[in-house]
Amino acid sequence: MTNSTRPTNGDALRHDLKPVPVPIGELKPLGRQSRRHPQHQIAKLVESLREFGFVLPIVVDAMRRVVAGWALVLAAQLLGLDVVPAVTIVDLSEVQLRMLKLTLNRLAEDASWDVQALRLELTELLTIDPQIDLQLTGFSTGELDVAVSDSDDLEDELPPTEPGPAITQPGDIWILEKHRVICADALQAQSYLRLLEREHARMIFADPPYNVPIDGHASGLGKTKHRDFAMASGEMSSAEFEAFLAAFCALACEHAVDGSLHFICMDWRGVGQLLNATGPIYDEQLNLCVWNKPRPGMGSFYRSKHELISIFKKGRAPHINNVQLGRNGRNRCNVWDYQNSWAQSRKSKLSLHPTVKPVALIADAIRDCTNEHDIVLDPFGGVGTTLIAAERTRRWARLIEIDPGNVDVTIRRWQHLTGKVAMHAETDEPFGQTRTAKLERARG
Repeated sequence: MTNSTRPTNGDALRHDLKPVPVPIGELKPLGRQSRRHPQHQIAKLVESLREFGFVLPIVVDAMRRVVAGWALVLAAQLLGLDVVPAVTIVDLSEVQLRMLKLTLNRLAEDASWDVQALRLELTELLTIDPQIDLQLTGFSTGELDVAVSDSDDLEDELPPTEPGPAITQPGDIWILEKHRVICADALQAQSYLRLLEREHARMIFADPPYNVPIDGHASGLGKTKHRDFAMASGEMSSAEFEAFLAAFCALACEHAVDGSLHFICMDWRGVGQLLNATGPIYDEQLNLCVWNKPRPGMGSFYRSKHELISIFKKGRAPHINNVQLGRNGRNRCNVWDYQNSWAQSRKSKLSLHPTVKPVALIADAIRDCTNEHDIVLDPFGGVGTTLIAAERTRRWARLIEIDPGNVDVTIRRWQHLTGKVAMHAETDEPFGQTRTAKLERARG
């Protein structure tokens, strides 16, 4: 049975491996099914067959028993195929056929991935076609996020601040390739309808004002000063602030899918009001995460070194879980350690916005609960950090921001990062051209 002599070329090529069409109803398994084929594997094979067709034939014996490729047969059945390509092995014994079946399955398990080469290959594919669906390779979203992650270098470099009036006007919608930004009020239903049209978000990431004055709470005593937010900058009563929070959460829920997760940032002062406001809106609170900063910020009795991110769930449908307790290589807990605004690399962002979050913080949250090309909605877009995080993770951002100057910064950040140009949704004018036209009219 075992041949220890060196095989010749004739021995290696002795089988007639010309594929022929075989009726799928004639195929049956060879012996016991010692390999299990879970539904998710068959689903991946179905998508692979749709995209690439049959590129590997089924291996059968003279009695149409499948030696290799039974999972492909199952996928072909789901696709409703009548025939599949097969090659027939005719000169092996029953024992050899059963051994070959085990051998083909077992030897594939001894291979491993060259992680660096895999990252380069996947990254190159994305460079060639940014919209390619890499899950057709068989990797899950969680695995792909780890394989092509650039978490160590997510922070973008800000372009120089441009003087003069804001280019964006209230009501403007900008198209940044797959992202959209509207200059509007997050408390108005029309803002969501115009931005999203018939789309629904898979995730909400919201960093609303905390109803505290910026001066003395976010700006501090240093050189960097900021004006207060347009609303909820300390002028609201407790009841008014709860109503404010409930209003935007309810609107966000209307435009999110069942099973979506909603991440809402808040400081320790407002977390009780947030929970009161969201209780009637969400089906459950999934967790409470703590952004643990390396250094404390402003404070009176105790200086605050953290911010809170409450995670709520809409509906009863299963939410996406790409963490899976570290199965895909990302170990996550509810204490998040990221640099804060006092880090040297982020002082330029702090100069533009008082409560800017790290790109990596939002990018990791996006990876946790969305798939590629899912929609991430941010009702308080600020200077566009959520959009930059979505760009980095190949998701599609939808931002609402009431301040025209912040919208301008968001667009310039994205343009500086990608080298591309944002377009006005209604006039189809590029952002730079719009600026030039406005400056000419102002000089005129």
